[in-house]
Amino acid sequence: MSGLRVRRVGPVVSVQDLGRPGYLSRGVAQGGVADTTALYEGAALLGQSPALAALEMGGMGGEFEALTPLRIALTGAPMVASIDGAALTWNSSCRLEVGQVLSIGAARKGVYGYLHVGGGFDSDEHLGARSVHMAAGLGQPVQTGEVLKVGADLDGETGLVLAAEPRFEGGEVRIVESFQSALFSPETRLRLGETEFRRGQRANRMGVELTCDGPPFQAENQLNILSEVITPGDVQMTGDGKPFVLLRECQTTGGYPRIGTVLPCDLPKVAQAPAGSDLKLKWVTLEEGLEANRRYEVELKALPRSCQPMVRNPAGLPDLLSYQLVGGVVSAFADPFEKES
Repeated sequence: MSGLRVRRVGPVVSVQDLGRPGYLSRGVAQGGVADTTALYEGAALLGQSPALAALEMGGMGGEFEALTPLRIALTGAPMVASIDGAALTWNSSCRLEVGQVLSIGAARKGVYGYLHVGGGFDSDEHLGARSVHMAAGLGQPVQTGEVLKVGADLDGETGLVLAAEPRFEGGEVRIVESFQSALFSPETRLRLGETEFRRGQRANRMGVELTCDGPPFQAENQLNILSEVITPGDVQMTGDGKPFVLLRECQTTGGYPRIGTVLPCDLPKVAQAPAGSDLKLKWVTLEEGLEANRRYEVELKALPRSCQPMVRNPAGLPDLLSYQLVGGVVSAFADPFEKES
C-alpha cells in the first residue's frame, strides 16, 4: 500500500486543502487550511498545484513511516523535524524512501505546520473537497495507526528551500470596515486601531480571541442585532465586548456585532499568532485592502520562481556517492594558468 503510516500523531492534525466554497447558504463554511500561504509554499517547493491537500499540524506533528518513495515538503510554523534522526531544514523539500521515518515535533514558533507530499494526500472527498471540517462533521482528524494515501506524483526536483514570509509571531494586521462597522461609534473604531492586543488562550480553527487591558468594545443597540452572514476575517464582539477574529472554520451566521474584517492576505498571521503574542489592528480603506490582496495573490503565484537549491553539508549526506562530484577530467601535470593555443 502506498502512502504514510501514522506511527504517532498530535491531537490536532488533519488533511486540509483550499476548502469548499459555495455551501455558505447551506450552513457550511468554506474551511480549508488555516494558513493559505503555507499551502502555496509547499506547492512551490514540490512543483505542483496548490489545490492538492496537505497535512495541517496544530502545535505538534507526529511520526510517519514511508510505505513508498515520496517527495515531501515542510512549511508553515517551524517545527523540529528529522528523517531517521537526521535533522531537516524547514521550508524545504526532500525525498523520503521506503521504511524511513519522518518525525515532526513541537512548533518552535507559530501554531500550524504543514506536511506536503508529491501528488497530495488522497483522502476521501466531502462536498467536493478533502478538507476536514471538524465543526461541520466532515471528515476526522488523523489517528495513530492510520495509513494516509497519496495521489500520483509527477515527480520532480527536491532539495529546494524557500524563504518563509515572517508571520509566526503576531504583529500588525490590516482591517477594513464592513456592514456592521457603523454600529460602533467613531471613537470606538478609532480606539480599536490604537489598542495593543494580545492573542488570548481561546483559539482554534474557528477563531482567535484578542485580549487587552482597556475597556470593552460595545456596539449601540447590541441586543437588537439580527443574525447575519459571517465570513472569515470578521472581527466579532462577544457580549462582554471582547473581540474575536473569525478564521476559516467559523460559523456561517451570528448575532454578535462585527466591527470590521481582517484582510484575507493577513489572516494567516492571525491564525499563526501564538498565545500571548502581540497583535495590532490597522484600519485601511477598501481600495487599499483590495490592492493589498491583489499583490498577495501575485506573490503567491510567483513563489515557484523564489525556490532555491539548498546548500547541504556533504558530511551529512547518506547518499553522497550518488552525486556527480567532478564535472570534468583534469590533468595532474598541466599548468592551470596556461592558455590553450
